[in-house]
Amino acid sequence: MRARTGALLAAATLTAATACSSAGAAGEGGTVQVVVGYQSKTINTVTAGTLLRAQGYFEQRLAELGKQNGRTYRVTWQDYDSGAPITAQMLADKTDIGSMGDYPLLINGSRAQEAGGPGTRLVSVTGYNLLGALNSVVVPKDSPAHTLADLKGRKVSTSVGSAADGTLVQALRKAGVPDDGIQKQNQQPAVGASALKAGSVDALAQFVAWPGAVVFAGDAKLLYDGAALARPTLHGVVVRQKFGAERPEVVNAFLTAQQDATKYLNEQPLAASRKVAEATGLPAEVVHLYNGPNGIATFGTELRPELLTALREDVPFLKSVGVLKALDLDAFVDPSYLAKAALPAVPPSRITGTDELCGRPVTDPALAGELWLEGEESTRPAADPGCLLKAVKAAEAGGKKVRAAYVPDAATGTRWFADHDLWVRDGERLLPFTTEDGAKAYLAAHPGAGPLSYREALAAS
Repeated sequence: MRARTGALLAAATLTAATACSSAGAAGEGGTVQVVVGYQSKTINTVTAGTLLRAQGYFEQRLAELGKQNGRTYRVTWQDYDSGAPITAQMLADKTDIGSMGDYPLLINGSRAQEAGGPGTRLVSVTGYNLLGALNSVVVPKDSPAHTLADLKGRKVSTSVGSAADGTLVQALRKAGVPDDGIQKQNQQPAVGASALKAGSVDALAQFVAWPGAVVFAGDAKLLYDGAALARPTLHGVVVRQKFGAERPEVVNAFLTAQQDATKYLNEQPLAASRKVAEATGLPAEVVHLYNGPNGIATFGTELRPELLTALREDVPFLKSVGVLKALDLDAFVDPSYLAKAALPAVPPSRITGTDELCGRPVTDPALAGELWLEGEESTRPAADPGCLLKAVKAAEAGGKKVRAAYVPDAATGTRWFADHDLWVRDGERLLPFTTEDGAKAYLAAHPGAGPLSYREALAAS
C-alpha cells in the first residue's frame, strides 16, 4: 500500500496548520484545495476517513480527475475526537467535507440553516446499525450497577450532543430515570475512558469504538447495549453546499473513493481492520469487533429510507433536550450527489465458509461466530455459539492463543467478545448475552435455563 500511494499522499496532503478551504478559487489548470474533517477513532466512519485516507483512494480519484481537466487537487485531512469541531470548521468555511454521527449530523444541518446561506448537505452514509448497537454504556468490572437504573445519582461520562449521549438520555428515560437523575460529565471519549479507568466516573456512555476498547482492555463490562432501544443509528458524510455546487466533481470523486473503501472493507474485512488499527492505535481485535463480517457496523453509502426515517424521528428529541432549534430535513438530505455518482451496490460483509469442527456451512448471521487465533492470517467461521466454544476449547487444548472470539447476542444479535459475554445453558443450547439485563430476561422467560460463566460454558461445550 505504501509503495502504491506513499508518493501520491505526500504530494497531495497539506499540513493542517496551513489548511484553509479554497473552493472555487482555482482557475483552469489551477490548484484546488480540499479539506476533509474526520474522526479516526470513530471507526464506523472509516470508509470516509481513516481507511479512506490510509488507502489513498480519494487522492487517486482526484489524480485521475486532474488528468482530465488539468487541475491539481490537494487534500488536507483534519482529525477530531467528535463531530462538533468539524461542524464549527464547516460553518467557518474551513472544512469542505466531514463525517460524523447522526445527532452531530442533524446539529450540523440545523446550525448551517440557522446561519443562512447555502448551508450543508448530508450526501451519504458510512456505517450504521439498525437497532442502535453502535452506542452503549459500560461500567467498571467491579461496579455495583447491574442495570441502567442503578446509575441514578452516579457520575456518567459522555459527549453531550453526540449519538451516545442521545442513547443514554433515551435509555435512562425508558428505565424511569429523569434527565437530571445522573451527574452527567461532558467529556471527550478518550477523557471519559481514562476517567472510568481512574474511578473518577461511574460509567461511560459512548459511541464506537470506546466501549469495546475499554471492555477488551479488561477495564469495564457492558451495562447497556444500545440495541435494546431498537432505534437505528448511523454515521454519514456532510458537504458544504457552496463547495459542492462549485466543485461537484470533487464530491463525486469523494463518494466514488468512499465506495472504493467500502468495497475493500467488505471484501477484505480482516486486512481492513488491521489497517485501521495501525492508523489509530486501537487494538485490531476491537476494530474487527465492529467492522468485521457480521460486525456491529454495516457499511454502505446508500441513504436508506429506514435511516432517514430515524433521522426524522430524532429531530423532536434533539429539540426537547435543547441542542437543536429547527431543521428542514428535506433540505438537508441531498441524494442527488449519490445519484450522479451512480455507484454500484456493495454487499455487506458476512461470515461464510464451513465450520470444520461442527461440519456444516455457516449461513445464519444471527448465530454465526468468528474465531481469530494468534499467528493465523485468516479467521475461522463458527456456525453457532456452541460451535464457537468448541473451536476455542480445541484451540486452547492445542496450545494456540485466542486473539478474539466473536459471537452475536442471542436476543439482540449484537456481536461481542465471547469471553466478556454472560452465558446461559438452555437444554443443549449455550446462549451468549452482552448484558446482565439480557441474560436475566431470558432466564425469567425460560425457567429451565441456568447461568454459566464463560469458562463453565467452554467446559459444557
